[in-house]
Amino acid sequence: MQEQLDNLPERAKDKHKENKEFFKKLKKKPPKQLDYIMQELHEEEFEKTDCLTCANCCKTTGPLFTDKDIQRISKHFRMKPSQFIDQYLRIDEDNDYVLKSVPCTFLGADNYCMIYDVRPKACREFPHTDRKKFQQISNLTMKNVAICPAAFNIVETMKKRIKF
Repeated sequence: MQEQLDNLPERAKDKHKENKEFFKKLKKKPPKQLDYIMQELHEEEFEKTDCLTCANCCKTTGPLFTDKDIQRISKHFRMKPSQFIDQYLRIDEDNDYVLKSVPCTFLGADNYCMIYDVRPKACREFPHTDRKKFQQISNLTMKNVAICPAAFNIVETMKKRIKF
């Protein structure tokens, strides 16, 4: 897995132009069954991908924290939301709450999330490859293929399955 992770940014960079073209076409003319195709590709990939052997998303990026996330997680810690914010979060350039630092504060040495049951929505949905109207998040997906081996594989399979 480590070798795959080490090569991922370079592989994603090599595929960037091709992916950009593909997503441009996908946005213009998404197949009628795109949501079903994406659900299927997502499920197939995650049957063979174990996130616990990777956790690259938690090691290299930080999620956005919504107000609901902050409420839920601070309650879990029996803290006031303001205390949780002060201790763990900062406001980024887009005026969103994000972690003060990466890797994620809540990632254990065993790649388990210490707040898994109450984790942020962004973490629950990552890498967003089973999202409805997938064609609307092409910019996010382009970033995620450089972070998540599963997202990379899903996009590669998708390009073979969907022909323009």
